[in-house]
Amino acid sequence: PSPLRGEGVPSCPNQIQSSAQGRAVCYDSCVMQQIRVPFLVFLAIVAPDIAHAAALDGAALRWPWALPFIGILLTIAAGPLLFPRLWHDHYGKFAFAWGALAIVPIAALYDVPTATAAFVHAVLAEYLSFIVLLFTLYVVAGGILVTGELRGTPLTNSAILAFGTLIASIVGTTGAAMILIRPLIRANANRLHNAHVVVFFIILVANVGGALSPLGDPPLFVGFLRGVEFFWTTQHLWLQTAILAAIVLLMFVVVDIWFHRKDRQVTLIGEPPLPPAKLRVQGNINFLLLGGVIATILIASQWKPGVAYDIFGTTVQLQELIRDGTLVALAILSLALTPNEHRETNGFTWEPIREVAILFAGIFACIVPVLAMLQAGKAGAFGWLPALIDDSVLPNEVAYFWLTGLLSAFLDNAPTYLVFFELAGGDANVLMGKLAPTLAAISMGAVYMGALTYIGNAPNLMIYAIAEERGVRMPSFVGYLLWASLILLPGLLLLTFVFLWS
Repeated sequence: PSPLRGEGVPSCPNQIQSSAQGRAVCYDSCVMQQIRVPFLVFLAIVAPDIAHAAALDGAALRWPWALPFIGILLTIAAGPLLFPRLWHDHYGKFAFAWGALAIVPIAALYDVPTATAAFVHAVLAEYLSFIVLLFTLYVVAGGILVTGELRGTPLTNSAILAFGTLIASIVGTTGAAMILIRPLIRANANRLHNAHVVVFFIILVANVGGALSPLGDPPLFVGFLRGVEFFWTTQHLWLQTAILAAIVLLMFVVVDIWFHRKDRQVTLIGEPPLPPAKLRVQGNINFLLLGGVIATILIASQWKPGVAYDIFGTTVQLQELIRDGTLVALAILSLALTPNEHRETNGFTWEPIREVAILFAGIFACIVPVLAMLQAGKAGAFGWLPALIDDSVLPNEVAYFWLTGLLSAFLDNAPTYLVFFELAGGDANVLMGKLAPTLAAISMGAVYMGALTYIGNAPNLMIYAIAEERGVRMPSFVGYLLWASLILLPGLLLLTFVFLWS
């Protein structure tokens, strides 16, 4: 057919094409016929059994429902590398498009209420509290200004990474990252090789260091809300976390010394000696607000008023609403009480949290059918995953560790933790008792291997965005995956054989 609208369409009778309106109607009809065939083929592939069409039953979904999720991951991985300007200007549109491709077919194949209920559940039960806590920690920690004559030597960098790892379970991985990432970048701004410093920072401060409390990392907070005792991970994971952190930190010292020597080879011979470090911390009111964040989460977890609201099938507890509202209020207080010059000196902008919020909104939308298939267990399209776990006597801790970990790297570790927590029985008392090794394996996998990709844990992507914004040439999605795998694999294998293999 001619590219001109309505001209030369062979399937339209001549009498219909005799007028401009007829040609337009005929053209639209032909286009719809051309679109309808592949669309119906797609529906035939992904359509579940008619008997299950009344609800989003993961056992009835087929693997192509995961294509939007795979698509958004590939776009996040390839976008900044292949078309960086287009990606930077329109990443929100990409995220919206993939999210719509995941939700709209649910409305088409089931009904609008089913799609609405699935979307609302993803927003209220998973995304909202996640992004509110992240936003609050980003704002409050972003008001803490650390200044001084820091120089990015291996000793200084190692001290910052070690300190960040220690405090991550107290102020959260997001809080620790936001306090320390900008001083670390400033200290290494004059080095020729500084991307590796941020990569190790993501692994240690934004992930491994948060393994010892529910405040440290989102998946452990999910477990805490499901009944796991607050100090359970502290008691059961301290040794594993210390070993893995020590291995990674030792690797960093070796790598940073090597890069530092390469950097010094191109510096001037008459370089002045390093000035003494004169550290100063400002914006101390934000430390009190961080304490308020911790207190809010603890109080909300213990207060059970028994008031709940049903929103499109998703139950929202009153304490959850008050908790999230209080966290937002604390962020507003930080903005009001912190001098603007502190944030300006910090290089604080809204773009990193905006990018994280938008991209993870798309991810949480795309993950709806994927989680439904995973929660269906062996009856779902991914039934081979739980089938790998031999639960004839006791669950296989090695399988739980690696399956939880590898899926956490690509599905975000909080919902992945929840899937395997439920797969292991979902009873916190049993998991803390007879099945304590299983809970430890799930917790370690979700926290440690969330560091394998930029999207495995929300602070990863935020740190990446801040580093790119400050001029650090960070590795691509695949490049970071290779870096993180090489760094973590020795420690993960050691933990597997020492603590999980039986």
